[in-house]
Amino acid sequence: MSANTAVLNPAHRLLWLMQLASPALPVGGFSYSEGLESAVEHGLVTDEDSAQHWLIDQLHLVQARSELPVIAQAMKAWHLKDTHTLQQLSAWVMQTRETFEMRLQTEQMGRSLLIWLRNHQAADEADMHLCDSLPPTWPLVFALALNTHAVDTREGLLTCAFGWAENMVQAAIKSVPLGQLSGQRILAALSTQIPLAVEHALSVPDNQQQSFTPRLAILSARHETQYSRLFRS
Repeated sequence: MSANTAVLNPAHRLLWLMQLASPALPVGGFSYSEGLESAVEHGLVTDEDSAQHWLIDQLHLVQARSELPVIAQAMKAWHLKDTHTLQQLSAWVMQTRETFEMRLQTEQMGRSLLIWLRNHQAADEADMHLCDSLPPTWPLVFALALNTHAVDTREGLLTCAFGWAENMVQAAIKSVPLGQLSGQRILAALSTQIPLAVEHALSVPDNQQQSFTPRLAILSARHETQYSRLFRS
């Protein structure tokens, strides 16, 4: 545990994780649909059932294979003050964001979370300065936020995945559109899959994370010129 890592009792740690997972976290996660709005525009997602299948696929193909393994590796790197690994992970994240919107999301949300951490004086200033230079992509800054409170890696990945699920369900409700009860059913379905996605992410060896979702990249590129949009991605 680093000198700047806060030691919390279990109740405070749980509340910290709930705050990080909350859609109210001021990082703008609610403003991105991650290609879902484009999928609706092109008739790939049309109702509750197709939205649920789309998001479960995205959980396993993107979060479990890419985002969550990077967070797990970054948590370890922050703990060890391993600047070289953090630089490698940041470069990998930027290289695998295939469209302008994907790069915008990871940088904007990362910078916003870094501002939030500074406001709460939750992280060491040297770590936050390093984040500024990486650049501060979302997975690396989220890992730093978890590291500041000595969060278990599995708990941290569950937190990130559930926060992602809540934002994406809200995107589905607005873009399909769906009712609130439909959204809750989708969130419940995602919640049964999140532990499986986290276990897969934990099993990914260092530097073996993957990023291969060509249809999502195409939809993201098309979204950049979509005529009518509610979301930034």
